[in-house]
Amino acid sequence: MQLNTLGLVHDFLRHTVRPGAVCVDATAGKGRDTALLCRLAGPEGRVLAFDIQRSAVAQTNALLESEGLRAEVHLDSHANLLQYVSPSSVDCVVFNFGRLPGGDPKIMTRAESSLTAIDAALAALRPGGIMAVALYYGGENGYEERDAVLRHLGQLDQRRYTVLECRWSNRRGDPPMSVLVWKEG
Repeated sequence: MQLNTLGLVHDFLRHTVRPGAVCVDATAGKGRDTALLCRLAGPEGRVLAFDIQRSAVAQTNALLESEGLRAEVHLDSHANLLQYVSPSSVDCVVFNFGRLPGGDPKIMTRAESSLTAIDAALAALRPGGIMAVALYYGGENGYEERDAVLRHLGQLDQRRYTVLECRWSNRRGDPPMSVLVWKEG
């Protein structure tokens, strides 16, 4: 495992996502999480990916094609994921909040749509399902989304969800952080 936020999230996914799983990459970006979910869910699984940027959808599709993987990649907001899956039918949802590296720096996730997407993801998760969130913040992104997401997840009913915040205590600047969520069975 790489000792960074993405390495932690990917290790979590490798230990929890099984063949046949229904997975959602709610922020496709360059497609790396989508590809990992495809490999973990296998040919009998279903993977959906969302992004609002055409360049992200194109990059995700190109990566999947180059690796011989298949997913349903949608040019749509993660806030609309319940239009594509039924409630309580998804095993795993992954979010990377912030902006697309190398993309338009003015396009980034925002607290309002991110909280709507989180609620949709929680409704989509089946009992026993998981959600992994990577929060990229600071700089142009600011802290509003990070603070709103952490506050929102921290208020979830502990009888229905377990929420684990992972922070890098001794790394300088604004190191990304991960939040792991389990929906109780």
